[in-house]
Amino acid sequence: MRFAVDPWDPSYGASLDVELGESAAQVAVDVELPGPQWQPLDPEPGVTPPGAVLFVDGVRRIDAQVWVDEPDGTASPALCASYAAGVVCCCREGGAHLLAAEVRRGLFTTAPDVTDVATLAGTYRVSHTATRPDVAPGQVLSLAVQRELGDTELGAAAVARSGHGTEDDLLVVDGPLRGRQHLPRVIGFVKSHRSDYLPPQLGGIVAALRSGQRTPVFRLGSSWQRFTWYLRLPCRPGAPWAGIVRVECSAELPTADAVALAMRSQATLGRFASTEYKDSRAPQNLYPIAGLERELRRRLGEPNLLYRALRRAAVAAAA
Repeated sequence: MRFAVDPWDPSYGASLDVELGESAAQVAVDVELPGPQWQPLDPEPGVTPPGAVLFVDGVRRIDAQVWVDEPDGTASPALCASYAAGVVCCCREGGAHLLAAEVRRGLFTTAPDVTDVATLAGTYRVSHTATRPDVAPGQVLSLAVQRELGDTELGAAAVARSGHGTEDDLLVVDGPLRGRQHLPRVIGFVKSHRSDYLPPQLGGIVAALRSGQRTPVFRLGSSWQRFTWYLRLPCRPGAPWAGIVRVECSAELPTADAVALAMRSQATLGRFASTEYKDSRAPQNLYPIAGLERELRRRLGEPNLLYRALRRAAVAAAA
């Protein structure tokens, strides 16, 4: 029996679902090449990496689930969360260095007339979100935390680039680009795959990619539009989708600019790919992003300390 082991640590879920879900997104494959001419594309010899690569990422943690008393005597669920975002710059002059990092704490609730929660370990600022009849309350609150994290990532990227960005830089956002596609020279870096976007006759090209190769650029439309392509990072041969990432950029760009970004991603991202003996999510978990996540989690604070601080604040409020 022959088999291959996916290097991705299963404790993080799967980098590729066993059965990719059928996507309802609209796909236009005739962007860079007509569909019948699709094939794995090698890196262009004349394309060079940018002078600086800015990696943006964020982390979140639920510190406690709480219940907020309503005026009618009922209680509504709420979340106390800590979240942080930052930017790491990798450039020729300074190597890898942290450009920006911001930590926030929030009390996410659908209840009205709620005030900030002050604790000895920090203040949780109130963030109101509307209820949705079609979504469970816990999911509504979790989505609200994710939105705030996205806004924090956007703010961190803008601050870092305002004082450091050049015309020869590339901004890499960990995850889908939605909400940040207006930033210049930006790509989204998607590590795991849940949907099958390409038609069956082209899907096999992804598995056929060799290290450093990519698919042609295609257009993807769902609730928002973007250009996207698949790229295989350097990795040990094995599972069909091992080392495959999906990269995306704004659909507002001219096609030639989107193709240029795809070429530049080939010349850039493989340099930061992690290796199996150092990272359990290799090679997709790029070294700068992994380092940034560790630093941001450290800045979130000790979870047990924050939990105890919240318990004390609740006791004091009830007294």
